[in-house]
Amino acid sequence: MKPISNAKSDSDAKLSDGQSAQVLREWRESAFYWQKHADTIRTMFGPITQAIIEDAEIVEGDAVLDVAGGAGEPSITLAELVGQKGSVTCTDVTAEMVAAAQSEAQRRGVANMTFRQCAADSLPFENNSFDAVVCRLGVMFFPDPLAGLREMLRVTKHEGVLALAVWGKSELNPFSYLITDVLACHFGTPAPADPNAPGAFRFAEHGSLARILIDAGATQVEERVLKFQIAAPISPEQFWELRSETSGTLREKLATLPEQQRNLIAQEAQEAVRQYFSSGQLSIPAQMIIVTGRKP
Repeated sequence: MKPISNAKSDSDAKLSDGQSAQVLREWRESAFYWQKHADTIRTMFGPITQAIIEDAEIVEGDAVLDVAGGAGEPSITLAELVGQKGSVTCTDVTAEMVAAAQSEAQRRGVANMTFRQCAADSLPFENNSFDAVVCRLGVMFFPDPLAGLREMLRVTKHEGVLALAVWGKSELNPFSYLITDVLACHFGTPAPADPNAPGAFRFAEHGSLARILIDAGATQVEERVLKFQIAAPISPEQFWELRSETSGTLREKLATLPEQQRNLIAQEAQEAVRQYFSSGQLSIPAQMIIVTGRKP
């Protein structure tokens, strides 16, 4: 892993109340679809979960906090790892996601979990409560990333590890850009996004999230690039269904179109991604960034 020096960061960037409300609304409305596609999502992003387990040094018996755990992953996988001598607390800012995670844990027969609805920057736990704290593909949507990381460090035990996973650059992730390119043909190329606004690629630049973690007070901060295949036994049609349903932004755009145009976009998206399918199996290259730091 690559150590990060203490340099100026964008850690003072915060979302407006309006931006925060929009993000919350999209995640509340997405909870049903994340639960619907839970098994496929667990399979597709399993390599990220494994990287978090390794880099956070999570072992049997640990007490782990999963912040922005969404519909239950990686919390459930972590709970299976730490076993009955350990525990996992799954949190999310929306009640709908917490309910989805509880339902999924019950369906899978996982009993060593607790669930709390709370924001990352206001965690209802005592100082030094957890051996490890993790966040998989969630920190990009924090209203105030610095405040959230400070809270996550506060509840981490002395010398415990905080591990974060975020998307690498969009152009390195066809899982994203193939769909974006199709939509651009119908909606036009969107204006450049505010780099500090919530979004999947908010921390895609190397060092950007790591420097905020340093500002939050972590030591031994490191980052590494995780290259893997997003793989799952699904068809192009099922891929489109998952992508078009789990993205609030995409659902809203499609809802503005007549059925004929929605069907055309679906066909074009499936053709664009078909090159990454073989024998009923999706396998598409991906790059993530894993950032870790220790509680001093």
